[in-house]
Amino acid sequence: MVNDAAAIRLVIADDQAMLRGALAALLEMEDDLTVVGVAADGQEAVQVVAGTAPDVCLMDIQMPGMDGIAATQAIRRASGGTRVLIVTTFARPGYLRAALEAGASGFVVKDAPAEQLADAVRRVHAGLRVVNPALAEASLFEGANPLSERERQVLRLAADGRSAAAIAAEVFLSAGTVRNNLSAAIGKVGASNRAQAVRIAQDKGWI
Repeated sequence: MVNDAAAIRLVIADDQAMLRGALAALLEMEDDLTVVGVAADGQEAVQVVAGTAPDVCLMDIQMPGMDGIAATQAIRRASGGTRVLIVTTFARPGYLRAALEAGASGFVVKDAPAEQLADAVRRVHAGLRVVNPALAEASLFEGANPLSERERQVLRLAADGRSAAAIAAEVFLSAGTVRNNLSAAIGKVGASNRAQAVRIAQDKGWI
């Protein structure tokens, strides 16, 4: 690990232990980067950042419990000195828009070359914004997420085939209200049924 006080201090948040280790090993090879903590989910990321005060947190999006978007928002609210760089498998316009709205400074995909990722960390640390140009353009054309927070919630729960009654029991709503939210979501995304609405929303990064 780098001992230079000038090194950029990093926290890596990803629910896949092997990937966390690989990212840490790659970034530690850079003379000006040092990993000071890792986390397996969003809640742990918030706690580790609070305890280590890193310069940059590399954040996955899809993690159990608190996801990367919510964690980014929490970190930026509580630890303004820590910048967040989203590192994800899912290059979806909706995810990019949500990440930037949450306060992320950059958005890169996991298959980017190691030197490109290290450069993204340096640029984010310098106060710059790092976004893939093609993804940024797609985000502009896709427009904002049309779904309300409640509609996103019920669609996420519907993704594994749960019934309206099962969803209602989990979110403390009536089954009728859940069905109304599902119907509204189906209409907003231009789908013909619940399963198609889930696929469209997932593909665009809206849920």
